[in-house]
Amino acid sequence: MLELIQARGYSGTGLNTVVEQAGAPKGSLYFHFPEGKEALGERAVELAAGRFRDLLAESAAAPEGPASGAEGAGAVVCRVIDVLARMVEDSDYQLGCPVSVVTLEMGAQSERLRDACANAFDSWITPVADHLAAHGRPLPEARTLATAVVSTVEGAMIVSRAQRSTEPLRCAAHAVTVLLDGHDAATAKAAS
Repeated sequence: MLELIQARGYSGTGLNTVVEQAGAPKGSLYFHFPEGKEALGERAVELAAGRFRDLLAESAAAPEGPASGAEGAGAVVCRVIDVLARMVEDSDYQLGCPVSVVTLEMGAQSERLRDACANAFDSWITPVADHLAAHGRPLPEARTLATAVVSTVEGAMIVSRAQRSTEPLRCAAHAVTVLLDGHDAATAKAAS
């Protein structure tokens, strides 16, 4: 379901297609998801959220350096953007963020799916805010910046797909670096 949502959208993904793609009997879909497509969509959003959180954790654990294209707090986000840019490009601009797709398609129609998407975004904002706080930002400022970062990356993924170019993601990486590390660089320069 997750891959189908990424490529076809939530509305464009029927349960018959999910069953066919999974190679499973239709009865097992209803056994595991008796509430139907909405429950399956909710689980797909949760799975996407978990995968992105894992990517954030892996990127935070990676050593900073020239390969990241940045130093400081922005390095983690730049590494994440690099992975996302490769994913979008490798899929020939067919795959995007399933959470944003479900939000745009179903957020006004299904409170359950809107809540799942809101929780997914929050599960990305919180570790970014924690990372920024660990780099010296006060927590309220870190939370504001983290929200802006996640929003910037989400928007850049959509524009990259529309333009069939990773340039919007590269621009987002640059903007995030300036936003997050420009403050650190200015502080270091003022201290010396």
